[in-house]
Amino acid sequence: MAPDSHKTTIMILKYFFAIAIVCGLVPQGFGQNSPPNNLTVSFKGQQLSMTEVLSHYLQIPSVSGNEKEAGQFLQQISKENGLYITPMGQENGNFNFAASIAPLSPELPNIIFLNHLDVVPAGDSAQWTHPPFSGKVLDGDIWGRGAFDNKGPAIMQLFSIIETARQFQGTQLPFNVTLLAVSCEETQCEGGIRYVLDNFLEQLNPTVVIGEGPPSIDQVLKSDPDQDLFGISVAHKRPLWLELELKVTTSGHGSVTPVEYANKEMVLALDRLLKRKQKAIYTPVNVDLLKQLGQLEKGVNAFALKNPKFFKWAIIPKVRKQPEMFALFSNTVTLTRMDSHNDVINVIPSKITAHLDCRLMPGQTTSDFIKEVRQRLRNDDIYVTVVHEAPAMTPSDDNHPFYQFLAGSLKAAYPDAEPISIMQPNFNDLGQFRARGITAFASTPIRMDREYLNSIHQFNERIPVAALEEGEAVFRDFILKCINSEPLPNDMVRK
Repeated sequence: MAPDSHKTTIMILKYFFAIAIVCGLVPQGFGQNSPPNNLTVSFKGQQLSMTEVLSHYLQIPSVSGNEKEAGQFLQQISKENGLYITPMGQENGNFNFAASIAPLSPELPNIIFLNHLDVVPAGDSAQWTHPPFSGKVLDGDIWGRGAFDNKGPAIMQLFSIIETARQFQGTQLPFNVTLLAVSCEETQCEGGIRYVLDNFLEQLNPTVVIGEGPPSIDQVLKSDPDQDLFGISVAHKRPLWLELELKVTTSGHGSVTPVEYANKEMVLALDRLLKRKQKAIYTPVNVDLLKQLGQLEKGVNAFALKNPKFFKWAIIPKVRKQPEMFALFSNTVTLTRMDSHNDVINVIPSKITAHLDCRLMPGQTTSDFIKEVRQRLRNDDIYVTVVHEAPAMTPSDDNHPFYQFLAGSLKAAYPDAEPISIMQPNFNDLGQFRARGITAFASTPIRMDREYLNSIHQFNERIPVAALEEGEAVFRDFILKCINSEPLPNDMVRK
């Protein structure tokens, strides 16, 4: 998961906590769904379990830009277990490949499981209970950088595809099923998913993409705090990074303060921009989220959440008090860097730059947003440049059969849990598919205590061994539901 907005899962976790505060408002199929016991794959003459494969995988450092060795390991396992390999870049920073049940074909709709090979740096290894690239298995946990983000889920995906391939060996399936492993998701470089989609999209022929998302969370519903919710992401906010530059020629010595100078004017302009409250924006996705929670709540809370537009006057003030929640209802502007290009204290710089990390709600255009920024700055001498922006996208439909299959698989595995559709506050590789009009959903279908979630992108990242089997079973059940479904309408299947 890209760290651009800290952490998708941590953000979703905080966002669910914030929802809890808001709630304080007045025919026979192809195969069986039960998972086989003791799943193993072949690797160099050995039979390895999911735990063993993940442990090996974690022992290969693959910080962004150095993914090749880890990619070769995953690719070799895929090849030895009968999947068809399509290389899509073979160098560090752009090592990507597809591993499919059938050869890739523009004629065969493809269910793609997306994951990334790279991880964030481990930081100070002395702060880890076990070395960050040890792959240590102890007391029911597997330790190492990337255990959750994103190597553990990748192994769940891989095993589900290999098991499906074994089950239906020699059978012509209505869909191909593919593991797509890419580089540099954490840094959003020019390689990785962008390179893959620019050069291999037609060959991949995705009909749906399943990528990384949040696990389950509880303590959300006021009326039933123990109720587990599985958020399935159908949309995301997109990043827009801006550089502001101001030049003001003045006398250079700090002993005499000019009436106007670059640092002062930039600070005043930024104050005007940042102190003003962002407008709350209702979208179909966040309105639907509130309504879903209303269906699960009870009493007056349920009534208010079921009618979010009527009770917007009451809901939004509550939401504003929780930044993690309000981020799902507004564009955001965060000042992340300022530079006066001057290391001497008694010299007045003539130039200053500032960088803003802005996140735009679905449907918001870059041009309209920059126009609003300029109006709030109220300084025509400040030059605004776009440093980076993600493409606009259309949210995926939570009434789509593939969403219903995934929600059904979660419900089958966790009968007491409730799947709900959500929007993620940050951006990951799924956004590149959504920007091209391809249906994409994000979920990590496992239960984990919060102490595990708090270790993501931090010290002591780890994942429960039991979660691997649970996640693999959900992914494979999803594949079976897709395979066993009635033929989908042509407008729902990319061919």
